[in-house]
Amino acid sequence: MKLDTKHLAQLSMIVEAGSFQKAADRLGLTQPALSRNMQTLESRLGADLFRRDGRRSIPNKLGLRLARNGLAIRQAEEQALIAIDKSVQGTVGELRIGAPPIVAGRFLTEPLSTFMQTHPACPVELRTGLVHELRAMLSRGQIDLVLGPKSLVDPNSELEFQPLIKDRVGILCRVNHPLSKRKKILSAELETQTWLSHSPGSLLRQQTEAALIACGVSTMHVGLETDSIRTALEMVSSTDLITTMPRATTKPYLERKLQFLAFDHPQFERPLGAIKRKDSRPNKAEDEFLAILKSQCKKL
Repeated sequence: MKLDTKHLAQLSMIVEAGSFQKAADRLGLTQPALSRNMQTLESRLGADLFRRDGRRSIPNKLGLRLARNGLAIRQAEEQALIAIDKSVQGTVGELRIGAPPIVAGRFLTEPLSTFMQTHPACPVELRTGLVHELRAMLSRGQIDLVLGPKSLVDPNSELEFQPLIKDRVGILCRVNHPLSKRKKILSAELETQTWLSHSPGSLLRQQTEAALIACGVSTMHVGLETDSIRTALEMVSSTDLITTMPRATTKPYLERKLQFLAFDHPQFERPLGAIKRKDSRPNKAEDEFLAILKSQCKKL
């Protein structure tokens, strides 16, 4: 059985208006045309939707029940039309973004808050995940924009990268760590440390290992492995564990408890930017959010 959703919506209008004639007037139909539509609906159902009381047609229990479904259809159509109208006017749109956990944290708090205050009617979705999860969400259309490192974009992929900040990876430790006051740190000294390592599937883990090998660090003694950024920051701040983190996006978490060691290498470069599909449609909400984010990045 296949029902015409338009007829269910019209049924809800009959119940709401209280008569066929009033409903027909609101729908822009003639009363006979509306009556024929209801007869078609009853025929498809194989059941009556109204009981006759003289010249009046009063919805029965089944009619009232289906009218509720019809009302939901009307409301969904109205909301869709409002969204389309506002999108065409460029007044609202929607913002669906994804980011690695460290980026999705305090780094985005201020720009997201500013955007939501200036665009209260714009729905916002923020999803977090590892690189393969973010790529999958983009390709499936679950999100429209990823805020992440340039290395997330393969040279020949369907994605494009818009730079926001020239971030770098740094080696993070607690304040007053034995290495914290050293002006020059040797690779051999890093081999003697106990490391907190990120999830094997993360770009940060992959970049860390590649950069340390390039620096001459042949072995890493991993004392703790976690995919939780919060756990990583708390453990490093309260122990002698060291780890790697992006400098700019981690800056809001330092709070005089954490600091970066005086150690660097060209392979620690990690540009952060906005990543989207090359075939994505223009989105005013995204553009205005990115303008806010770029303003924050300039401060950093």
